[in-house]
Amino acid sequence: MDNMSILWELENAAKKRGYQFICGCDEAGAGPLAGPVYAAAVILPDGFTLPWLNDSKQVTPKRRDKLFEQIQNDAVAWAVTSVSPEEIDKIDILNARIKAMQDAINALSPAPDYALVDGNRDHGTLHTICTPHETAIHGDSRSASIAAASILAKVSRDRFMEKMAEEYPAYRFDKHKGYGTKLHYELLDMYGPSPIHRKSFLKKWEARQG
Repeated sequence: MDNMSILWELENAAKKRGYQFICGCDEAGAGPLAGPVYAAAVILPDGFTLPWLNDSKQVTPKRRDKLFEQIQNDAVAWAVTSVSPEEIDKIDILNARIKAMQDAINALSPAPDYALVDGNRDHGTLHTICTPHETAIHGDSRSASIAAASILAKVSRDRFMEKMAEEYPAYRFDKHKGYGTKLHYELLDMYGPSPIHRKSFLKKWEARQG
């Protein structure tokens, strides 16, 4: 079985069960200390092939940028949404991830009748995936539409963080994209939190500050 056949495994199974408009959904930025969490949903044409399409983390930044444009040009439908750091602090990251994904699914036209959701979580305490769906562990290596969604979410978030690097240059968001790297913690020690930091993610850092 070649890679593109594997990438259509979940869509083909859903088609056999009678679904017509099947979207893939994924999020980016659940773990960082700063910035929004992003999600994307994508409906691809049947049998869509695109070289290098894979989980966004397995694709180089240059290829991700090319795939980003190609997916937007060729998809039947696509949408990208985000949930702010303030809302993440208010509702927690799991609820924020689920909210962002369902918002992306809701924004698609035509509306999907089935969603393939990366991971193994489809609800939090406040938000749930309410479109008929299935969760898929490692879905971005088993579903072309989830892989496409992972690219759109990742590139959109990275570009947002690059803009935030211009707004808050001291924090070097272009380098670490908000993740808890050594550099990021060093800059937090020097400057304290920025307006786009997730306060609920800084408890260990705050404890260290005494």
